[in-house]
Parts: sequence; structure tokens; C-alpha cells
Amino acid sequence: MNALRVALADDEPLARARLGRLLREAGCEVAAELPDGPSLLTWLKEGHEVDALFLDILMPGLSGLEVMAELADGHECPPVVFVTGFSEHAVRAFEAAAVDYILKPISAERLEKTLARFRQGPIRRRNAGELKSILSGQPRFPVKAGEGHVFLDLKRTTHFEVEEEVVFAYAPAQGQLQRFRTDWTTLAEVEEAFPSAGLIRIQRHLLLRPEAVLGLRPLDGGRAAVRVAEGVDLEVSRSVTPKVKEILGL
Repeated sequence: MNALRVALADDEPLARARLGRLLREAGCEVAAELPDGPSLLTWLKEGHEVDALFLDILMPGLSGLEVMAELADGHECPPVVFVTGFSEHAVRAFEAAAVDYILKPISAERLEKTLARFRQGPIRRRNAGELKSILSGQPRFPVKAGEGHVFLDLKRTTHFEVEEEVVFAYAPAQGQLQRFRTDWTTLAEVEEAFPSAGLIRIQRHLLLRPEAVLGLRPLDGGRAAVRVAEGVDLEVSRSVTPKVKEILGL
């Protein structure tokens, strides 16, 4: 099998150099090491071809996910491996049809597992229509399930709650609302993961998805309670109640 020809983009010089070295030591041909998304796009548009891209997710100019979206405007996108220091982006990475997702600091052993997937056979490149469809799909996120994870659709989630630096997601399962432990530690991380979802902070420890609200009743002192499941009401702070009523059209 010919050496895998790759290009990588990472705005951190030391991380970029380390990844390039590890890829070469693993037998890959590193065609380009670039500092950001725009530089990578320019390089590709010059006619360079690679078997795979290794992209940092958080980069100035264009994120790794945005690079993938830009490539969807072309004919085909090379297989992508995302490399980042932030585990909360994992779901979006896989929704974008990434081949793999590697957390920093990268080890040679972890990288070898990724490269083994390429050695098993050709990985089909995504065409524009497929990639655009995937990138515009319904957001999901991982929750704990035994020793592993399962994925919840955001549209099924009623709200998020943080307790002692652990964020729990609530969603119906087996006929009742259940809570699932996520990998997030703050509600700010949830808001960052889903910036277009319209989530609203109704208490310091509660983050509500307004579309999940089944009803609202007023409480004393200008507060309100919203019902998100049978027998499950969440109290809304006085300062946020007017905004919740407005969102709900009340």
C-alpha cells in the first residue's frame, strides 16, 4: 500500500509540528502543514490532492468544521480526521462525517488506531450533496451509558441541569423523563455547543429548550413554572419570566 498522503492544519505551532512528526513516523507523506483554515483552503484550491486531512477544530479565520463546510461547495471532500483539545466538539465532528476524532495531546498509539482505518481499505470521499446534508442535520450529543456513550437528539431534550460541575440532560425514555450524565461541566459549554438552538437560562443551574415546554403557570413574585413532562415543572426566575413568556407567545 502506498504511503498515505495527508495535509494538516493547526494554529498551535508546537501541536502542528508534533502531529506532522508523528504522521511521518507512522509512514505518512505530509504534503502540507498549515496554520489555519483559510491557508488550507487556498492550498487545496491550488490543485493539491491528498488522501486525508487532519484538522484542528478551533482555529482563527475558519474552524475545522467550517473548512469542511467550505469544501462541501466543491466536488468532493477528502476524508477528515479532527484533532482538538476539547471533547465537547466530538458529536459535531462525527455528524460532519469525520473519519475519526483525536484529543490532544496526541499519542503515537492513538494515531496508529486512526491510520489503521485507512489501511483497511479506501475511505469514500463525501460529495457536496452528502456533506451539506450531514452538516445541516439535527444536533446530537453524547451521554454516559455504562462504560461507553450513547447519543441523544437535542430535539428530544427538555432541559439541562448542572450539579457540582456535572451537567445532566433530561429526555423522555421508557415512558418518563430521565436524566443522563453528559461530559460537560458547565451550562456555558452546552450553550457554546448549540449556539443556534435558542436555549435559555431560566435559573443559574437550569438551561431550558423552549420547544419542549408543554405549559406555563404563574407563581408569586412575578415568577413562573413551565411544564416539560407529566408531573415535571421547572421554576423560572423572576428576571427571566418575561422573556420566556415572550418566546412562548404569551
